[in-house]
Amino acid sequence: MATECGGHLRECGAEPAVGVAAFPGASEVGLPSPPFTPAGPSAVRPRNRSKSSAARPQGDSRAVHAGIKSLYLTPSIKPESNLGIESMPSEMLIKVFSYLDAASLLAVGCVNRHFYHLANDNGIWLKIYSSCFQPKKTIWKMKSEQTETVSLGCAALHEREPGASGLSWIIVLKDKIGKEHVMEEANLSFKDTSVTILWHSTDWPCLDILSTLKLFGVIPLLPDQSRAGSKNGPRHRSLIAEYRLANLTEKSVEVGADKLVRLVYLNSGLVVGLWKVKNEIAFVMTSLHYHQLFERSTLGSATVKYALPPHKPLLDDVDPEYGLHDYSLHLDMHGRSCTYLCGTFKSLFCRKDDIADEYLKLTAVSLKDNTKHLPLIGTPGLSWETDVFKGNVKDCYVMDVTLLDEIGKPFWCFSAPVCMDLSSKASGLYDYMGHIYTTDYADSEGKVYVELVWLEETKEYFIVNLVLYLSTKKVNDWFGTNY
Repeated sequence: MATECGGHLRECGAEPAVGVAAFPGASEVGLPSPPFTPAGPSAVRPRNRSKSSAARPQGDSRAVHAGIKSLYLTPSIKPESNLGIESMPSEMLIKVFSYLDAASLLAVGCVNRHFYHLANDNGIWLKIYSSCFQPKKTIWKMKSEQTETVSLGCAALHEREPGASGLSWIIVLKDKIGKEHVMEEANLSFKDTSVTILWHSTDWPCLDILSTLKLFGVIPLLPDQSRAGSKNGPRHRSLIAEYRLANLTEKSVEVGADKLVRLVYLNSGLVVGLWKVKNEIAFVMTSLHYHQLFERSTLGSATVKYALPPHKPLLDDVDPEYGLHDYSLHLDMHGRSCTYLCGTFKSLFCRKDDIADEYLKLTAVSLKDNTKHLPLIGTPGLSWETDVFKGNVKDCYVMDVTLLDEIGKPFWCFSAPVCMDLSSKASGLYDYMGHIYTTDYADSEGKVYVELVWLEETKEYFIVNLVLYLSTKKVNDWFGTNY
């Protein structure tokens, strides 16, 4: 019935009743239903348009149009969903970050706090550092007549490219007002068991305003940076040594001099060359032993030096009355540019009767055994250079000592500049008549005494006495003994 009425209305040109068949779905949006009109003649009578509009309620018309608009004209709006990368689980993000290089990881860590913590995951950085610093340790070899292989627990730096890992050494001079002066340009001289580093410049700060000098090992934080050779990227500093420069000339020991400079020894193998005329810095030189050098140069911080791992006392089943036995000494005497002696002394021992004044005595070369007396190659001297001048300080050299215990483990290692002092006593040896020179070195772990004789006829030095004195405290801590 309703359908027929709608058809008749369309044929007559009249408007259909609002809300029934004209707009499908009107009932679904809650539009009001028209009043029921029975079929009859009055149902098909044409209406006046103006009267029909006036008779229709205005509220119903607005509701109808609003419903139509919401259904057909306005797109559906759904609540926004967070589908960005930040919504991913942390495990998935760490997996994604693990494929990034070091530079990209640093950039990702600047996005927000969540990414910062994820980008600093130890597992990711372990992969990067493992690819950059190979854990495999090589060994160094002595280039002497008695050639052998000795492991120092550190790779021989002179057998690899110095820039292969980007490792370098710098000194930082700080003045009394806190300003830092960084010296990077240096000359490296690699020997069997040490590397000698010399910094020289024409722009040294005035000595009177300086307060401290710090020696750092420097390595780039980004693996690709070492290949490019750039010094502008982020680098890690590892403190190796720190020296006080206040009253330098009064508190330090002068080890030698030539016509232009005099050498002042601080400690830990560092020497400062001062111009004689101006009493200002000409150069700074240090000698670093290879033992634990890579660890000391990379694993410390900018303020704290690398601490060696605690040593576990070795169980020695030998009778303490027997003392020390089967020690090996490797001695290298050089002047930075040339080598005067490089040799190995084996089967060193010390009986308990040789312990005196809290030192254990190990004799490598004895006065009584002239078959072990050794000549030096050339005349000892410590060479230096600046941008303009070069020189050689006579009767000075660098002594590298590597003492291995009975199982071949490094027991005492150091590299330090020393000097030769003319002795007042004359030589009592029949085979060696000449002036006697002595060299003394001492630190907290032991002492070294070297006695040399100058032969005027052949113009050469002979080592006639070489003795090591080991601290009883060092030995007791090493073996758990009670000497």
